[in-house]
Amino acid sequence: MINGLYLITPQGSDEQILHVVREGLRGGVRVVQYRDKQRSSEAKVNLAHQLVKLCKEAGVTFLVNDSPELAVACFADGVHLGQDDGSVHDVRKLLGPDKLIGVSTRTVDQALKAEMAGADYIGVGSIFPTNSKDDTELVGLEALRKVRMAVKIPIVAIGGIGWTNGAEALDAGADSLAVISAVADDTNPALAARELSLLFNCKKAPEETRVMTIAGSDPGGGAGIQVDLKSITLLGSYGTSAITVLTAQNTLGVHGLSPASAGFIVKQAEAVLNDIGTDTLKTGMLYSAEIVSAVAEIIKKFNLLNVVDPVMIAKGGTALLKQEAVEAVRQELLPQTYLLTPNIPEAEALTGQKIHTLDEMEEAAKSLQAMGPRHVLLKGGHREEDAIDILLAGKTVQKLTAERIDTTSTHGTGCSYSAALATLLAQGQPLMKAAESAKLFINEAIRHAVPMGGGHGPINHFAGAKAVRDAEKTEKT
Repeated sequence: MINGLYLITPQGSDEQILHVVREGLRGGVRVVQYRDKQRSSEAKVNLAHQLVKLCKEAGVTFLVNDSPELAVACFADGVHLGQDDGSVHDVRKLLGPDKLIGVSTRTVDQALKAEMAGADYIGVGSIFPTNSKDDTELVGLEALRKVRMAVKIPIVAIGGIGWTNGAEALDAGADSLAVISAVADDTNPALAARELSLLFNCKKAPEETRVMTIAGSDPGGGAGIQVDLKSITLLGSYGTSAITVLTAQNTLGVHGLSPASAGFIVKQAEAVLNDIGTDTLKTGMLYSAEIVSAVAEIIKKFNLLNVVDPVMIAKGGTALLKQEAVEAVRQELLPQTYLLTPNIPEAEALTGQKIHTLDEMEEAAKSLQAMGPRHVLLKGGHREEDAIDILLAGKTVQKLTAERIDTTSTHGTGCSYSAALATLLAQGQPLMKAAESAKLFINEAIRHAVPMGGGHGPINHFAGAKAVRDAEKTEKT
């Protein structure tokens, strides 16, 4: 069956190609297609055998581009044909009935002919502009929609696909997304593949998706693990957790801390990850340098797409991250971070920059991104003006706006916001859409908060989740 992320091998040395494929498989690639216009026949067979071994170990489909003979020689799972690479009937006789045959198409007519000829799947493209092939013809999303309506076999969307537009191709009817440079040219191909692979969760029911939180506990239920699990559950996913620190706190402040050992935190996390697994990870209060280092290693070991909320100071002023741990965050955690979600004081502590204006927020976000995070969402709630957040998604800057709500019920807003982001990403929403939905979630949760306690009260997670689901229903109608 052809579905999920479909990696076409790039040009390069054997070592480069094997590295990209190995890392892509770590990131969730489900199909590998070996495409090679340069090597001799013998060299192709040798490299193909190595790729077959990697794919079999990962339980992933391995295909050869254009050459049925090479597919037979290396025991591939099938072959992908261009329009001029021979008939499906002839290739079927050579490969046998159990192998997969795919055909590149650009029109409904070509797609129907391939299906009638017995193709197991078709490629459609180029969906977006691309520089990976000299003879590409842009067909666009509308052609993809028409082909989807015409054929029943799986469709691979090909051409110019990356993390910013992959969701559009899936929405138009693709079962699989073919990529080359979006993974191969990335400095972290495993994370690039993970980011793209996660988009396919849009085809799952929300309750099938999983989110883990590694954070501190708040017995008052207003922050930490408790609100993370509320946010995850109310938004529809399944939540798991590893507790870093027990706290004694309420709306008036933190009255005591009791951290778990770094080793026991790892034991908690690995027990869950080796069994249930997770689609995304959210981190909150990490407290010490030892815990920061341990969590960074967990992220690296399991290649986790993560949302890091660098919790440093409680609403009442209590330090929740030791000073010596700040450097561990900079050096060990940020280089492993997918999305960093600091507030202004946290961003100032990490960058050493003072932040007052929106321009300064944008500059700080860029400084933070230079420390290693793939993306940064800098929250503007500590400014006196409207609550505008800056999302630096790759190189794109997006402003997330909301009016300021006059209330003291803001306990746990940072935890809840980042947990909502991790949940929406786990459900297959692309980053920019997830950020917009999470902003709606937190804004409505603050707006509808029910006053509790004598200090900074909790927000209304139920109201926030309801607003997100109502917006999704409206979008679909």
